[in-house]
Amino acid sequence: MAGRRSLHEALPGGRSPHAWASFPIAFALLVIVVLISLGTGKYSVSPPDIVRVIWSRLSGLPSGLDATIDTVVWQVRLPRVIAGFLIGASLATAGAVYQGLFRNPLVSPDLLGVSAGASLGAVAAIFLGLSVAVIQAMAFAGGLAAVGLVYIVGSSIRQGDPVLLLVLAGVAIGALLGSSISLLKVLADPYNQLPAITFWLLGSLSSVTPADVASILPAIIIGLVPIILLRWRMNPMALDDEEARALGLATGHLRLILVAAATLMTAAAVSVCGIIGWIGLLVPHVARMMTGPEFSRLLPASLILGGGFLIGVDTLARSMAQIEIPLGILTAAIGAPFFLFMLARTRRGWQ
Repeated sequence: MAGRRSLHEALPGGRSPHAWASFPIAFALLVIVVLISLGTGKYSVSPPDIVRVIWSRLSGLPSGLDATIDTVVWQVRLPRVIAGFLIGASLATAGAVYQGLFRNPLVSPDLLGVSAGASLGAVAAIFLGLSVAVIQAMAFAGGLAAVGLVYIVGSSIRQGDPVLLLVLAGVAIGALLGSSISLLKVLADPYNQLPAITFWLLGSLSSVTPADVASILPAIIIGLVPIILLRWRMNPMALDDEEARALGLATGHLRLILVAAATLMTAAAVSVCGIIGWIGLLVPHVARMMTGPEFSRLLPASLILGGGFLIGVDTLARSMAQIEIPLGILTAAIGAPFFLFMLARTRRGWQ
């Protein structure tokens, strides 16, 4: 109880009695976005028909609808919606964890080089002409390897604030990996390899398949489980390390576990869709405004809002123009102005 009282003193608003009231709204918005996404496209489907198709598949009863509707909803759009939810939820959850651990509202999942490492792995695979499965595997491995290297470098320096050292090591190694990506782009074939590299780096769900969803789901679950189990310990981790240790927390081990879990989720998401920015930075802010800083509420809110946000953005990406717009462009175009709007409207500090 002493730890919780100290936390609420450090994080104003943690006792808000109305914080849970926003969850029904978030769930309702998620359902609406999913229905819109499943029905939107060159072949439009009404919400009642969507419900009938899904119920028919789950119950085994005939839907009485045209087979084309079943194919469009169940085989084409639903896997993409599921992938969008998993990826958006993973990036938003990782962003909430990173912002809490590093006590910085400007932190996003690519802070420790996970996006740069995944990008280098994918770009190298494209440069070598490898298969899609290998591209995804190398992106996943590259993201994990980059964060592992950052953690080794940051931990090897004994003097200074460990949080600051990790951030600085991440910035330095991320810049080094970024220069390697630029070199490969210069060396790539400008007619075949370079367009593929550029498209991957901008992010898209257009090529995601049910097999891709199945391949990343275990990694996302493995990363999410320790975050859920340690959600109560995330609150004192927002304090200074000395105060957190005074409350009985092994800050070094907890930070390692939580960083590894968030990195695993981010690397899995990035490996199949490329780089999609702003979700891990923007969505935790919105969730924090809705629920307050208490992590047991912030975590599910970030998960729901992140998944719904990416589904909505992906729906715009494939429906607002004749060609599909890369997700990285839309998330930046939507996220940056909205983030500035939130900064202008905020009446209190980050906590």
